[in-house]
Amino acid sequence: MQRLMRYLPLIAPVLLWAVPCWLLLYAGQHWPFPVTLTGTALCAAGLVGMPVAMVRGHGKRQRDRAAIVGDTLLGAVWVLFTWSVLLGVLLRLALTVTGVGDGQDRARTVTWATLGAAAVLLCWGCAEARRVPRVRRLDVRLPRLGAGLDGTRVVLITDTHYGPLDRARWSARVCETVNSLEADLVCHTGDIADGTAERRRAQAAPLGTVRASRARVYVTGNHEYYSEAQGWVDLMDELGWEPLRNRHLLMERGGDTLVVAGVDDVTAESSGLAGHRAHLAGALDGADPGHPVLLLAHQPKFVDRAAAGGVDLQLSGHTHGGQIWPFHHLVRLDQPALAGLTRHGDRTLLYTSRGTGFWGPPFRIFAPSEITLLVLRSPGAAVPTAEAPAG
Repeated sequence: MQRLMRYLPLIAPVLLWAVPCWLLLYAGQHWPFPVTLTGTALCAAGLVGMPVAMVRGHGKRQRDRAAIVGDTLLGAVWVLFTWSVLLGVLLRLALTVTGVGDGQDRARTVTWATLGAAAVLLCWGCAEARRVPRVRRLDVRLPRLGAGLDGTRVVLITDTHYGPLDRARWSARVCETVNSLEADLVCHTGDIADGTAERRRAQAAPLGTVRASRARVYVTGNHEYYSEAQGWVDLMDELGWEPLRNRHLLMERGGDTLVVAGVDDVTAESSGLAGHRAHLAGALDGADPGHPVLLLAHQPKFVDRAAAGGVDLQLSGHTHGGQIWPFHHLVRLDQPALAGLTRHGDRTLLYTSRGTGFWGPPFRIFAPSEITLLVLRSPGAAVPTAEAPAG
C-alpha cells in the first residue's frame, strides 16, 4: 500500500486519461481513422500537459496561468473519467438488454452520451463554482444556551480559497451577502486562499467590509500552512477580524454568556511555525466550564477532541462537500462528516460547511457552495429546530 501511494501521482494521470480514451474511442466504436487519431492525440496532450501545468502552477514557480490550465484539465478529466466508466457500463448494459442497435451503434451511443453529459456537467459545475453561494439557514438548539442569547445569529463562511483566478469582485459580493444577514457573530474557519497574504491581498481585502454586531473571528486552515500562515493571521487582524489562535472571547447578552473559542488547524504543529498548533485546552483556558462553548476548528475530524472537551457546537469547513461528485466518497475516508449538522457524543454538535469558494478545479458538481446562517436557540425557545442525527 505504501508503494502504491508513493507512485499514485504517476499512476493517477495515466488512468484518468487512458480509461476514457479507451472506452470512448476503442471499445467497439470503429470510428474513422482521423477521428480516432484526433481523439487519441488530445488525450495524449492532456496526459502530458496536465501534470506539467500543475507542477508549474503549484510548484516553486507558482505560475497562476499554468495553475488555471492544470486545475481545469484535472476537473474536466475527472468528470470525463467518472462518466465514461458509469455510462460505459450502465448505459451499454441497458442498450444490450433492450436490444437497441448492434455493438457498434451501442458503443457510439455511449460515447456521445458520455461527452454530452460531461459537457453539461462541466458547464453547470463552472457556473456553480463561480456564483455567489446561496444562504443556508438553520436553527440550532443548544441545551446549555441561556435565554438571553436565544436568537443569536452566527454567519459562517469558510474555504474561500482565493487563488489563481482573480475573484476580487466575487469576494466583494460574498461580503455584501454576509452583511445582509445582520449577524451578531461572523466566523471564517480557514483556507482563505492558495498563496501568500501579500499575493492574494486584493481578493481578501473585501473581508474588511464584513459587519457583525459583536465580533468577526477567524481560525487557520491547512492551506494557510502552505502559504506563510502567520502572514494570513496578520492580514486578518489588520482587516479587523480576531484570529482565535487557541484562545477564546466571550459573548454576553441578557445576563448569559457564550464562549467563542478557536484552535489552529490540526496540521499547524507539523508546519514548523513557532507557537502554531491545535490546542483546545489553551483555547478554553480561563473559561467558566458552566458556559456553553462554540468552537471554530477548520477540519471536522477535530470533533473527537471537541466532544471530549465538552464543546457544545463546533463549526468547520474543509470538506467542500466533496466539490466534484463522486469525490465525496474519498473525503469520508478522512473526515467524520461531509456536510450539515451531526451529533457526536452526548453534548457536541458539529456543523460542517460545504465551503464558500472552491479549491483547484473551478467546478462544483452536486456539492453546492454555501454561506451559512445559524440561529442559536436556547432550550425553552418555541421555534422549529434543526435536530442532529444520532451518531
